[in-house]
Amino acid sequence: MTEKNVNHTKWMKRAILLASLGKNTTSPNPKVGAVILDKNGKLISEGFHFKAGMPHAEAMAFNNLKKDAKGGSIYVNLEPCCHQGRTPPCVDKVISSGIKRAFISIEDPDVRVAGKGIKMLEEAGIKVHLGLCKKESLNLNKAFIHRNITKKSFGVFKWAMSIDGRIALKNGKSKWITNDESRALVHSFRAEFDAIIIGGNTLRRDNPLLTTRGLKNPEPLRVVFTKSLDLPTKSNLWDCNKAKTLVIYDSSKANESHLSRIPKCVEVEKVSSDNPELISKILAKRGCNYVLWECGPQLATAAIKSNCIQEIITFISPKILGGENNMNPLGDFEFGEMHEIIKLSEPQLSLIGDDICVKSLFKN
Repeated sequence: MTEKNVNHTKWMKRAILLASLGKNTTSPNPKVGAVILDKNGKLISEGFHFKAGMPHAEAMAFNNLKKDAKGGSIYVNLEPCCHQGRTPPCVDKVISSGIKRAFISIEDPDVRVAGKGIKMLEEAGIKVHLGLCKKESLNLNKAFIHRNITKKSFGVFKWAMSIDGRIALKNGKSKWITNDESRALVHSFRAEFDAIIIGGNTLRRDNPLLTTRGLKNPEPLRVVFTKSLDLPTKSNLWDCNKAKTLVIYDSSKANESHLSRIPKCVEVEKVSSDNPELISKILAKRGCNYVLWECGPQLATAAIKSNCIQEIITFISPKILGGENNMNPLGDFEFGEMHEIIKLSEPQLSLIGDDICVKSLFKN
């Protein structure tokens, strides 16, 4: 790699680093950073997108300019937008600045952009270089890209289990399989997500709070999927002062007279079946890029079968629960041959005290 190419990589990696500063706050928008150099290759401004409704990365960078950008270059990890949303199109700012070169890592999958921004830059006489640090940029915005392409939220399934693969005793007791450090880490993980999903059984059995314990404001949306609507009248999730709650129910099976049990502050939506894909699509329409499934075996298995889960986070504790009737994290996929099994990729392992945390992606 030449020195010039190394320089270009350095500035694009700087743009990606800036973009990551909006890690937990940009949904439904992507994470974007921008770096502007003058015609002599000197840094004159930078910016990043922090939150929907606030200036985009390019706009912030132009607002922060220390000198004229005419004849200079811009590095941005995602194609500049070319449509009027809550903020003006960024392409116009790039063109009017007199910049001569634009280094763009990846195209924006949003149909309102999808190459149109790049075309406008080129038609304005700006030299566009596409593909620098592509892998890093795809990973940074994988949830935003997934939602725009599939119209479903990017799903992560999280569970904690003993070293022999059990998540609870046969009486349902599970407090606590993992250590204090792992449970604290889960709260920080939750801050990365736009919504957290459980099933009715988990609500009835555990009465969870499903918050980050103040690490994110506002807290992720708490979602309960129920077939029966047979939900408790008292629940931590009914306290909407802590976080918003949405109940989604299967109208083909639920007893709708139970709707009276749900407080008025809780949103309710009905779907036509118990297919988890319907949940994922509802949340995608609400702008949820990244959702966490903290549900039980039945709903988790159905969600995996429906391609609603793209990644797993597993906490493994050095404890043995034993027993054939103790609870497993997943149900039966009814595989008959080894070639049918689900394979994971890119595992990342870390030690959390004496627990092990494993993150893996589902293979395409």
